[in-house]
Amino acid sequence: MPNEPPGQSRPPSNPGLRQLIQSKQQFANVLDKEARSAGFRGGHERGYLPHYDAPNVTQLVTFNLADAFPVTRRREWEIFLRLPNASESRRKLEEWLDRGLGKRWLYQTEVAAVVESELLCQHRHQYALRAWVIMPNHIHIVLDVWQTPLSKLIKQWKGATAVAANRLLGRSGKFWQEDYWDTLIKDEKHLSKSISYVENNPTKAKLILNPKGWVWGSARRRNDYGKLAD
Repeated sequence: MPNEPPGQSRPPSNPGLRQLIQSKQQFANVLDKEARSAGFRGGHERGYLPHYDAPNVTQLVTFNLADAFPVTRRREWEIFLRLPNASESRRKLEEWLDRGLGKRWLYQTEVAAVVESELLCQHRHQYALRAWVIMPNHIHIVLDVWQTPLSKLIKQWKGATAVAANRLLGRSGKFWQEDYWDTLIKDEKHLSKSISYVENNPTKAKLILNPKGWVWGSARRRNDYGKLAD
């Protein structure tokens, strides 16, 4: 935005968002009264990105640091917002994230450890992680959402890690960018593809040759049968 200070960023906006949400709601499962009372909202938007929030589903989630989309380089990533295909737009934006711009706080061992610890804290209690990777300026997670809304989980993760990370970095202010991307996993094939995408992200970004060698992710925790170790 014109009045934003240099180095700041905001979630990429989508002018056709409300129409997109309305079209998705036609195909989404209708939430029952119990789910809505628990805070699930089904298909919705928060002014920036489309979301789908329901119990007992599997989701691919991405969120990034506050300076990952700097306003000073807006012309470079803004063109991807105009793509007519939403999936292609997201793919291009995530490729742009892989360039690792910004201060890359998640590349620091102590900060990445704090974030991974928070993700694992309620694993198999509040939700189930299928795959995750902590990249220098963003995170990908595949998880089974149970009875806690995805929006609440992300708020919980961001809140706890922002305070701890800022303390480690000796700074104050915004750590994570507002909002997040989420994709509803449709079937086993989609799940397998999403897990592969997440765990191979460090290799795709040319940070490491073997994804199992990336410390902050689920790939290194898989046994010879592809199962996550406890």
